[in-house]
Amino acid sequence: MQLTRFTDYSLRVLIAVALGDEKGTTISRIAAQFGISRNHLMKVVHRLSKAGYLETLRGRGGGLRLAVAPDSIGLGDIVRATEADFHLVPCFDEARSDSCPIVPACVLKRALERGMRGFLGVLDEYTLADLIKPARRLRELLEPQPRSASAGYP
Repeated sequence: MQLTRFTDYSLRVLIAVALGDEKGTTISRIAAQFGISRNHLMKVVHRLSKAGYLETLRGRGGGLRLAVAPDSIGLGDIVRATEADFHLVPCFDEARSDSCPIVPACVLKRALERGMRGFLGVLDEYTLADLIKPARRLRELLEPQPRSASAGYP
């Protein structure tokens, strides 16, 4: 299974916001920190705010803040809220389950379903608070790096 970029960006946004100070952070700052399109992040932030994870503040001094405590944001919940399709194979989709003649006796489907539950179950063991535990190091990595005077010159 591969998570979508949308989910990846959602997790990055939540990490960046959780690492921010009480003033919050901005979409532009997160875009610069991760090298992600601001337009993509606007869609991500919209979904995360609709889901109740982020608080968005407009105007001067506005930005993004967590709407709930990091320890109450489960990683599995984020993935479930941002992934559109958990159909690993066509038979997972009831509308397409007739695409395979062995569905009624298929052990593979049950194994894949169990694997998906296990994957999400492991993610359920982690919260956003767990992801930001190395806060000092993460903040260092997300800070803009000063360009050296010789940067770009041989």
